[in-house]
Amino acid sequence: MQRILIAGLGNPGAQYQQTRHNAGFMVVDAFAKQHGADFQPWQKLGEYAKVSVGGKEVFLAKPMTYMNLSGQMVCHLARFFKIPADCQLICFDDMSLPLGDIRLRPSGSAGGQKGMKNIIELSGTDKIARLRVGIGPRPERFDAADFVLSRFSKTELPALESALDKAVQALETYLTDGLEKAMNRFN
Repeated sequence: MQRILIAGLGNPGAQYQQTRHNAGFMVVDAFAKQHGADFQPWQKLGEYAKVSVGGKEVFLAKPMTYMNLSGQMVCHLARFFKIPADCQLICFDDMSLPLGDIRLRPSGSAGGQKGMKNIIELSGTDKIARLRVGIGPRPERFDAADFVLSRFSKTELPALESALDKAVQALETYLTDGLEKAMNRFN
């Protein structure tokens, strides 16, 4: 059975729950909920859950190492379960995308996202698929760090829910029909 790793990036702790920077956690949590999966601790580096989708063994991961060190858990889990880079997909926030939009890509640079940058550095490749969740645009008055650590307003919640629904559907399509079909359908 093929193994797939889907990691959502975010920061641990109550102070970061529901912040823009935790959009990756939110995607993986929504996907796990849809499949009735529960997370369990992984080597003091994060949490993971396992589900079967489309004949694949899918590992869901949430690094608890803080965003900038996400690669520690992702790369360790991938090595342990022998999941190659081309069978990994990383979900994270992107303030350059409008709130509610998602984008799938097969590879590329980190685009300024420090968690993805750490994964690329530690894995030694940028050939890792990613699902970016739009959290933008950033208002001019906001510092980038303050913006990504802010919570969504009540008026933004419908767009966030829409993005999470699309992201879960995109992951389902990725697992059953492949990344290219998911990109064609959801980008």
